[in-house]
Amino acid sequence: MIIRDALLEGLDFLRSVGNEAPAIEAGVLLCHVLKCHKTFIYAHDDYKLSEIEYQKYWELILKRAQGKPLQYIMEHQEFMGLNFKVTPEVLIPRQDTEILVESILDYASDLKDDSIDILDIGTGSGCISVSLAYYLKNSKVKALDINLKSLEIAKFNAQKNSVLNRIDFICGDIFTGLKNILTSGENNNLFDVIVSNPPYIASHEIDILEKQVREFEPSIALDGGMDGLDFYRAISKEGALFLKEQGLLAFEVGIYQAEEVCSIMEERYKDLKIIKDLSGIDRVIMGTVRK
Repeated sequence: MIIRDALLEGLDFLRSVGNEAPAIEAGVLLCHVLKCHKTFIYAHDDYKLSEIEYQKYWELILKRAQGKPLQYIMEHQEFMGLNFKVTPEVLIPRQDTEILVESILDYASDLKDDSIDILDIGTGSGCISVSLAYYLKNSKVKALDINLKSLEIAKFNAQKNSVLNRIDFICGDIFTGLKNILTSGENNNLFDVIVSNPPYIASHEIDILEKQVREFEPSIALDGGMDGLDFYRAISKEGALFLKEQGLLAFEVGIYQAEEVCSIMEERYKDLKIIKDLSGIDRVIMGTVRK
């Protein structure tokens, strides 16, 4: 089968199952199989696919039709101008989270320290840790996650983006207390910045998420407890013990959660700031610790 016919076949099938962008996604999947740029498939639409290429393409079309996210099928996602490997063990990096990273980069630009110590809680794919280490050349990062498989992906992404030597990866659960899993020492456990994009979906709302999130992304990275705020409470409480004077705590929050998270933070943090995403939704909450 030639490219032109394969694209039409894939497009028609994806459209039949309600895919919102069948033409784009059929093309992306075919480029992935052929390891080519999209210009190739349109400039050479009479190229004849081998039987193996066609079978592989159709396997991917079927996976996408079943709801598997495109990023998991191709195992990569761009974030902050960098390329990240993603698998079903980690949450897919989203553009909204770039607002969180950019906010910290802005904050760090005013710091006078020779070295910036950062803790990323719930690192997942490492998109936050790796991006901060990449763009803040004087940073040292600790990346914490409860899932060893997630940490393996994060380490791969750190190595891929040449920052593995400046990130320490730690396996642990925030609810056991940071003091139990971070290195001891007079200054080793104090940070200029603690950042987290924690699970923030209320438990009862998991079942009504869109299929490709509900059935394919890791529930451990989504479920934030009964009201979605469990991790904000725990990190706000524990984090205050591990921040330097004037140290920053920065969160990504879900829609309609900004005021509640500010209320959680205001006892231990000051100068609270809410930053909106590109859609005008309150997306990032930042505050400096009260010492």
